[in-house]
Amino acid sequence: MLYEFARPFIFALDPEAAHELAFANLRRAHAVGLTRWLAPHVADDPVEVMGLRFRNPIGLAAGLDKNGAHVDALARLGFGFVEVGTVTPRPQPGNPKPRLFRLPAAEALINRLGFNNVGLEQFIANVNESGQNSAGNTVLGLNLGKNADTPIERALDDYTIGMRKVYPLLVKQPGYIAINISSPNTRNLRALQGTSELAHLLAGLEEERLRLADRHGARVPMAVKIAPDLEDDDLPRVANALVAHGVDAVIATNTTIARPGVEGLRHADEAGGLSGAPLLARSTEVVRKLSDHLRGKLPIIAVGGVMRGADAVEKIEAGASLVQIYTGLIYHGPALVGACRRAVLAQRSASQRSAAGRN
Repeated sequence: MLYEFARPFIFALDPEAAHELAFANLRRAHAVGLTRWLAPHVADDPVEVMGLRFRNPIGLAAGLDKNGAHVDALARLGFGFVEVGTVTPRPQPGNPKPRLFRLPAAEALINRLGFNNVGLEQFIANVNESGQNSAGNTVLGLNLGKNADTPIERALDDYTIGMRKVYPLLVKQPGYIAINISSPNTRNLRALQGTSELAHLLAGLEEERLRLADRHGARVPMAVKIAPDLEDDDLPRVANALVAHGVDAVIATNTTIARPGVEGLRHADEAGGLSGAPLLARSTEVVRKLSDHLRGKLPIIAVGGVMRGADAVEKIEAGASLVQIYTGLIYHGPALVGACRRAVLAQRSASQRSAAGRN
């Protein structure tokens, strides 16, 4: 209710300015203990995925907290897991502004931010400081990318540097590494989803993770985030490659370069990735097709277009084990976390009663 009152004032600001203001206010609220009042009063709904125990299946997608500076405050909003990043080995400013656009009539965003971030060294320091008291042992996801000026044929170098640097954090705290090869805002990045490119990348990451697991005495799970714009015929190929190289989960999906349902709206023709309600149908379709093909061989983390509790349920019913939200928070505020948790918990309880009745 409070967010509904504040949203017109927030939306009157430039989107990036509003983003910074929101985090400044969240930081102040957390410092004085107010974030606990924002958390939903919902029973835990634990689920085990990738060998990790999530206190509930609703998480924050990467991109909101690119620099890992607000882990604990975000965890206090009731998420079962918080994914931060995307981070690149070296700091970079991202693409020129303006680069973030609201499409309120469609409950959508278009961004071409371009992995703007403080770089690995500061990112790790931020996570160490901001995540030290994560509420209820919230699972932490660390999302890795490549620098814009790293040639695509050297992309593996950037991802292995990132994995090497963040691995010790996730030995100490329950979490996973996410590999972002699907942002449309870094030139040629999506080429890494091609047959030979993906095999080369995954083989290199698999080898590096084996070395790190031996060194640290612990195996940290790894997920790969894919694009919604892959052709349907490509999804089995990508899924098979992920399974073959020991990846622990697939994150489906990133933003889309298509413009479903926003034609003619202000900013609809801006370059970048579209997120929000218009992405729901395609991203859920990708989840369903992956689930039908994988048949339980690899868990799916669903993201894209979740604006209400029913959308999260739709993702679970399509075959997802976990669900992430991002743009929905911009339009509906922290109450969306509770709405999704309640809806998924109710769906799970109904399914269990139905199964018990059949037995």
